[in-house]
Amino acid sequence: MTRTRFLAAGLLLAAVVPLAACGGGGNPLDTSSQPAGGSTGGSAAAGAVKVGSADFPESALLGEIYAQALEAKGMKVARQFNIGSRETYLKAISGGEVDVLPEYTGSLLNFYDKNASVTKPDEVYAELQKKLPQGLTVLDKSAAEDKNSLVVTKDTAGQWSLKAIPDLAPHQADLTIGAPPEFKTRQQGLVGLKSVYNIVPKEFRPLQSQATVEALKNGQVKAANIFSTDPSIAANGFVVLEDPKSLFGSDNVVPLVRSEKADSLKPVLNAVSAKLDTKSLADMVKQVVVDKKDASAVAKAWLASSGLS
Repeated sequence: MTRTRFLAAGLLLAAVVPLAACGGGGNPLDTSSQPAGGSTGGSAAAGAVKVGSADFPESALLGEIYAQALEAKGMKVARQFNIGSRETYLKAISGGEVDVLPEYTGSLLNFYDKNASVTKPDEVYAELQKKLPQGLTVLDKSAAEDKNSLVVTKDTAGQWSLKAIPDLAPHQADLTIGAPPEFKTRQQGLVGLKSVYNIVPKEFRPLQSQATVEALKNGQVKAANIFSTDPSIAANGFVVLEDPKSLFGSDNVVPLVRSEKADSLKPVLNAVSAKLDTKSLADMVKQVVVDKKDASAVAKAWLASSGLS
């Protein structure tokens, strides 16, 4: 889920406000392909705050929370969700195609500084502010955290005596890891597994969304990169391997915004961050992915219960 992170929650693809960027060949930044209820296309979007997201369920859900919170304060919003991986959506926000999107402190810091060594939440947040390129800034981080993790099945954990990532080292000759494609080249991925833990899998299989979970369940991969709040972990009894050297660090949810928009968005989105915690986030994701509730309704209910609607 890398912030890749949690890509195993792909069941949300059918429920979250249109997750269209993964197929169809259209332009994911074309607001005319976005849903009704706040999204507008063409010239009608002029002056609207353009809220984006990455191409995984939790990010789109957070984008919907931001969008509805802004709309509740009378702001016009254009939704542009499921833009793609970090490499893609950072180009979009840097180029002005979107104004704000949900990010994760540790993963974003690592993207800009692969040698970053801080791991505590406040230290990561402070360092991130220093590393962001001109034109981008972050608003207040939330207490909600969802970070990358390596998980295995209960059977594999028992057979290989696995409790932590270093325990994989004796089994590298039989180790196949499933994860999003970008995991292959990221520090919080195969690069870091080698440099931090000296672990190199026999094979890497690039997978997205529910395919990661299915591959792990079916034994096609021995370990998988799944976000820590992914409900599939508990649902399948997967074992999250401990990360004693903090390869995956801290990853608090934070709004990434274009600097020119920061002042106007700050009061609303800082209020969202002040209310958002890990338990609430995990529960909302479960509602959409497992209980198959509509993401817009889930976001609306949380905002109402938090006094933000």
